[in-house]
Amino acid sequence: MIVSRRTLGALALGAFAANLGGPAANAEDKVIRIGYQKYGNAILLKAKGTLEPKLAAIGYKVTWAEFPFGPPLLEAINAGAIDFGHTGEAPPIFAQAGGSSIVYVANEPPAPEGEAILVPKDSPIKSVADLKGKKIAYAKGSNSNYFAVKALEQAGIKYGEYEPVHLAPADARAAFETGRVDAWAIWDPFYASAQAGTEARVLTDGKNIVSNHQFYLASKSYVGPNAKAIDVVLAELRAVDDWVKADPKAAAAQLSAPIGIPAPILEAALKRQSYGIKPIDDAVIAEQQSIADKFFALGLLPKAITVKEIAWRAGT
Repeated sequence: MIVSRRTLGALALGAFAANLGGPAANAEDKVIRIGYQKYGNAILLKAKGTLEPKLAAIGYKVTWAEFPFGPPLLEAINAGAIDFGHTGEAPPIFAQAGGSSIVYVANEPPAPEGEAILVPKDSPIKSVADLKGKKIAYAKGSNSNYFAVKALEQAGIKYGEYEPVHLAPADARAAFETGRVDAWAIWDPFYASAQAGTEARVLTDGKNIVSNHQFYLASKSYVGPNAKAIDVVLAELRAVDDWVKADPKAAAAQLSAPIGIPAPILEAALKRQSYGIKPIDDAVIAEQQSIADKFFALGLLPKAITVKEIAWRAGT
């Protein structure tokens, strides 16, 4: 049940090579290599082009690499292929347990309504409690992994009393549409897209179950010598945050083409997000520790971890 670092490493390095088309930058170059996913502020920042001149002013350049979801992105940081990226709550926990050299540098506020457990519109399943013994799709080691565990536990269903089907979002959508799984735990924008495209019903979203934080993470060896570059990136991400919050329609229009999802669907997803990047604090660390302890208790982590050990704060 433990995430395979070999598999994720192959995905991460393959994605890195495919997106950058060559080897990592030379050690003497002042560069920050950013990993991003096909949703969120990082892809918007890349599209807007405002980061490059700000970094150039302090003697840095930036390169970008796209990843399908969080775990392979973090494996790429650990492998030295990128320096900085963003994921949800669960991937850094699995990465830390696997010995990855990552650190938390910032987080977005909770967005519990940005993920949900879906069933087909004509499914006989009416509540989360009806999922006992059913097949539930989610990406292993992802936010939806933890969300599914907690939602079913809250409904009185223990881990092991349902069948997890570990699939990346695109494969999970196909399995969901063809009836190979009974339910799908998923995050936006895939959640919004499934609602619009299949008329999927929501059994529950994350409200009163999970926080659904988004985290910005970096290589442990990178943050100290390159704190100024990290600060610039976070400042520009905050500016994107402010723009999306103020004008989700414009942000959705800009995201539509690179993601391949119609703007109205993306706008619905963006309105379920929370905005305002914050430094890592004790309360967020405690929430992450609770998630880590749950995964360890279920036998999904190879060892217990202490989250605060990899929380980086400016000046540390």
